[in-house]
Amino acid sequence: MLGCECFCWHDKHSDYDEFTPLPQPQPFSLPSPIPDWPPGQGFATGKINLGELEVVKITKFEGVWSCDSLHGKAKGPTFYKPVGIPDGFFCLGYYCQPNDQPLRGYVLVAREREGSTPEVYRDYDSDSDFPALKKPVNYSLIWSSELDRNGCGFFWLPNAPMGYKAMGILVTDTPEEPDDDEVRCVREDLTETCEIKDTIHVAGAHPFQVWNTRPCKRGMCCKGVSVGTFFCSTYFVSENEELEIACLKNLDPTLHAMPDLSQIHALINHYGATVFFHPDEDCLPSSVQWFFKNGALLYEDGELKGKSIDYRGSNLPSGGTNDGAFWIDLPGDNNGRDNVKKGNLESAELYVHVKPAVGGTFTDIVMWIFCPFNGPANLKIGLMNIQMNKLGQHVSDWEHFTLRISNFTGELWQVYFSQHSGGEWVDAFDLEYIEGNKPIVYSSRHGHASFPHPGTYLQGSVKLGIGIRNDAARSKYFVNSSTRYKIIAAEYLGDGVVTEPCWLNYMREWGPTIVYDSRSELDRIINMLPFFVRFSVENIFDLFPTELYGEEGPTGPKEKDNWEGDERC
Repeated sequence: MLGCECFCWHDKHSDYDEFTPLPQPQPFSLPSPIPDWPPGQGFATGKINLGELEVVKITKFEGVWSCDSLHGKAKGPTFYKPVGIPDGFFCLGYYCQPNDQPLRGYVLVAREREGSTPEVYRDYDSDSDFPALKKPVNYSLIWSSELDRNGCGFFWLPNAPMGYKAMGILVTDTPEEPDDDEVRCVREDLTETCEIKDTIHVAGAHPFQVWNTRPCKRGMCCKGVSVGTFFCSTYFVSENEELEIACLKNLDPTLHAMPDLSQIHALINHYGATVFFHPDEDCLPSSVQWFFKNGALLYEDGELKGKSIDYRGSNLPSGGTNDGAFWIDLPGDNNGRDNVKKGNLESAELYVHVKPAVGGTFTDIVMWIFCPFNGPANLKIGLMNIQMNKLGQHVSDWEHFTLRISNFTGELWQVYFSQHSGGEWVDAFDLEYIEGNKPIVYSSRHGHASFPHPGTYLQGSVKLGIGIRNDAARSKYFVNSSTRYKIIAAEYLGDGVVTEPCWLNYMREWGPTIVYDSRSELDRIINMLPFFVRFSVENIFDLFPTELYGEEGPTGPKEKDNWEGDERC
């Protein structure tokens, strides 16, 4: 076993005076109580049917072990055992999280459903004669700390019977192997592969690491269900490597835990974010109808003159692929172009796509916002800030943020903030709220990227201080998505429940392809720099994001990867 000189393990049950108790994370609650949602099928009932298994989310824990740096350089994690497991349900693994954030996590516990129980859905029948859950054969010790006292932590991997998979790791404070009744393994056909996600802890110079996990396949049609457990190892694990533990699989085709239409409206009314635009924003959002009504034109390859677009988008080509045959542009006259570029905040609304996430155990409420124009970039080079004339401009800008809701309770769990070609998930405890449980989204000046807090965010080389500035701040310009929204798609509800607008199925570009004269603008920048810090044009090209050099017209929401897939991080 490996030594543990680099950090201290703190036994929750130890009587040793020399162990200074670590401050324990406190549970997090949303600012306001969660309301009673409209009645429906299985949303927010506390239990979810996955086919042969029924699962419950446990959020109450008993700390088993904590670790922290001896020198206070880094916060370590605490390992938790789930408590308050309902009768008949079984633990699948333990939970772990960093000590420097509020206690807010979960693990799923499971029971084999009984087909004769009236409230159990019978939409999945297995051909297997083997039970869905089985005790492990025994355990393998993955790692332990070594101190000459009882203050040790022991990490155990359940060894599953043949044809079964372990779901998580157990942690004990004694060297005795855990009881085989402590946890259950799941039949292999009821599981999917999972991968490591965020690193929770690295034990200094010793090869012991801890990660949280997620399903390998993610998206609205994927069935993988995160159990909420962690994985640890004494060897290197790559991001896409299949682990020795698995996640669950939702085999209930009805997705009965997803909200119905009335519940979707209630969720948006309760959690809809307020989107603030920068005080100096001059490229504000509008509704798509306003954009069409105010002179947007449809161009076809080979035709010199654009055609007016019906305010519903009914004369836009529908379906197909983005083959470059059509694109949308601003009005032909200068006054009309200038007017449309400014947008129209009074007409602006959020366009909502609702879809299953994490195997139907969460609901993603994706909120798209449309801006007729994306303004020029503001570059930062060290202490210098340079407003570009044209670089970064393009017609039409589709940006979004996503509310991720737990289908067990209807609780807001995370918000995804889209930021140009990527983005970030932010936990509910790290959000700003404006009214009750409504979070705030800050939209950056000109580029309209979404951020959870005001400030200046650099897109480029943060280390060198060179890149595009994304300035976000609160102002009098805002849109309240809890009231100004339109649901445009929710495929899982079935045909005819939500009518998709005509423009949603326009798969071509919402703006013309623009190629910038990057050389002249970048030469202007270089000439402004002191001689000893000048870069060659080639080096600056390498440092700046690719969208500075040219813009293909942006595509609409349905052409984005996240329409069916998971968000990009």
